[in-house]
Amino acid sequence: MTRPETVTDDLATAQAVEAVVNTEAYPLFAPQESADQGKLIEGVRRELAASGCCVLPEFVRPAALERLRDQCARLAPLAYYGDETVNAYNIAPGTPLPPGHPGRVSMRRGNAFVARDRIPADHPVERLYTSVAFQRFVAACFELPAVHELADPLAGLCVNVVAPGREHPWHFDTNEFAVSLLTQEARGGVFEYCPRIRSAAEENVEDVAAVLAGDGDRFVRRLRLRPGDLQLFLGRYSLHRVSRVTGPEQRHSVIFAYSARPGVVGSLSRTRQLFGRVLPAHERAAEQPVRVDALLD
Repeated sequence: MTRPETVTDDLATAQAVEAVVNTEAYPLFAPQESADQGKLIEGVRRELAASGCCVLPEFVRPAALERLRDQCARLAPLAYYGDETVNAYNIAPGTPLPPGHPGRVSMRRGNAFVARDRIPADHPVERLYTSVAFQRFVAACFELPAVHELADPLAGLCVNVVAPGREHPWHFDTNEFAVSLLTQEARGGVFEYCPRIRSAAEENVEDVAAVLAGDGDRFVRRLRLRPGDLQLFLGRYSLHRVSRVTGPEQRHSVIFAYSARPGVVGSLSRTRQLFGRVLPAHERAAEQPVRVDALLD
């Protein structure tokens, strides 16, 4: 197919993307000024503005879905299980906070992550993550001039694994927005979120505390994702979780972590918490951390 000169994916990446992505419904390689892509992007922006979340159903070609599920399932045994006590802000337990602050509420984190350095360079999700066409599409959806792959060698791209009997508890994301792709569904494992329950300027601890106490159902939306669905989400300011998996199957989702700023690397404490290790890149970045706001986390 003919692609605009502004899309510079190499041939192998472009072929890998087209083999997986339903480009008839989601024309990643079409010019953004074209009618098809322009209409799609405008629809995504409207949903993000209204609820902080947009789901693109059947983003993965139906014919490619089972193979992609298997490819990601083979990575799942490489996930690191911290199985530790956490809080919604992922700050250290015992951090001095006033009485009643939601950061004092402890939860058990039961999900696990396969780090980027465990994902082969020719894996379809790695090809999609590094695709210029995909990045341009994501940036346009979030109304950004560009998005940047995280400089973090572990957290930039990962597979989130939630095993039976476990859950990914309430939390806020480190980066402003999130892009994820469900590859394996599980009984239970419902995505729940509280759109814009805080802002860059205001923690809004009263409402967050209500949700954690089970008294904030008025803030909570529930979303049943299907394998192959792509989710775009404003997760920095929206409290969210994946509820307990109750069936025999694991829940698998791929997280494509981008930032509006280059050079973003996870903190030492957060990286150890999620991956059980740190690398020299994390130690170097700790000397000059890149912050997107002045919130607690």
